[in-house]
Amino acid sequence: MADKPLVAVTGASSGIGEAVAKAFSAAGHPVLMMARRLERMQALNLPNSMARKVDVRDRAEIAAAVKEAEEKYGPVDMMFANAGIARLADIGRQPPEEWDEMIDINTKGMLNTVHAVMSGMMARRRGTLFMMSSIAGRKVYPDHTVYCGTKFFVHAISESLRDYLSDYDVRVIVLSPGVIETEVLSGVLDPMTLANYKANKVKMGGGIGPEHVANIMLHAYQMPQNALVQEIVITPTRQKY
Repeated sequence: MADKPLVAVTGASSGIGEAVAKAFSAAGHPVLMMARRLERMQALNLPNSMARKVDVRDRAEIAAAVKEAEEKYGPVDMMFANAGIARLADIGRQPPEEWDEMIDINTKGMLNTVHAVMSGMMARRRGTLFMMSSIAGRKVYPDHTVYCGTKFFVHAISESLRDYLSDYDVRVIVLSPGVIETEVLSGVLDPMTLANYKANKVKMGGGIGPEHVANIMLHAYQMPQNALVQEIVITPTRQKY
């Protein structure tokens, strides 16, 4: 068992998830990485780490990965419910199948992730849940209708969980980034929406690196258990909305 407690990350194969796995590993934590692209996580070659192929829509897969990691490294002290997908498009021409995918991954997947560790954290009266939302969970955007809905859902669930889990000294932190340099655009299948997003990104000078998000998260996590950063909102300086 490692000296520092285990942290777990879904969507760990790229972007902010990958950056968080690296940052917490560099700080000495064993890391459970979960995502659908196993080879990408294995290629990070992090010490004291475990990579498992997990689809967050499958509650049993997450639970099995957590159980296996906890048997080796001890209880999960931080869970980053990060896995998500952005199928951005005009709601009038968006295929309903894209709604289903976002709702299943961004909302049910988030709940499945929390469910795998919440009771253990409550019993130990210690733990931190990072909940991946977005600036789109605080305001609405054209071509983001269902995506915004899923992220508003994350905010609502997180607020309720924070209230409930505060009696057990468990922290709930919402992460609401703006434009970050990640693979999020790979989920945008609508050509017009993709072109508009890219043009807006160029106007603001590009997104910021996911490592900056990870470093802020590590700092928030390292604060005493009785100190809670309720929400982290980070955007490029030139992002206007």
